[in-house]
Amino acid sequence: MTNTLPPCPECSSTFVYQVDALLICPECGYEWVPDERADIAPEVRDSVGNVLVDGDTVTVIKDLKVKGSSSVVKVGTKVRGIRLVDGDHDIDCKVPGIGQMSLKSQYVKKVSD
Repeated sequence: MTNTLPPCPECSSTFVYQVDALLICPECGYEWVPDERADIAPEVRDSVGNVLVDGDTVTVIKDLKVKGSSSVVKVGTKVRGIRLVDGDHDIDCKVPGIGQMSLKSQYVKKVSD
């Protein structure tokens, strides 16, 4: 064999073998297709369909109650330097006057800087 197989994406083991179209790791049991791109994350879009990326600036389009507090994030609040995460609330950010919190992308709109 002149070509080497890639290491396991789960445990980084180099003892990977191929069965038909699958690559299999004997150490952790993980199976994958070598051409499969598992590291591509789904794109996150704001309320009007703009694609969001890490570091974008967004504005809140609806008054949002802060859970466990009497505070409210007002419409038009500008949030800078967002970070996209997996989950229901797909934006982590620091809201001015409130602090660190998670937001849903459906309640924000991308602002061009």
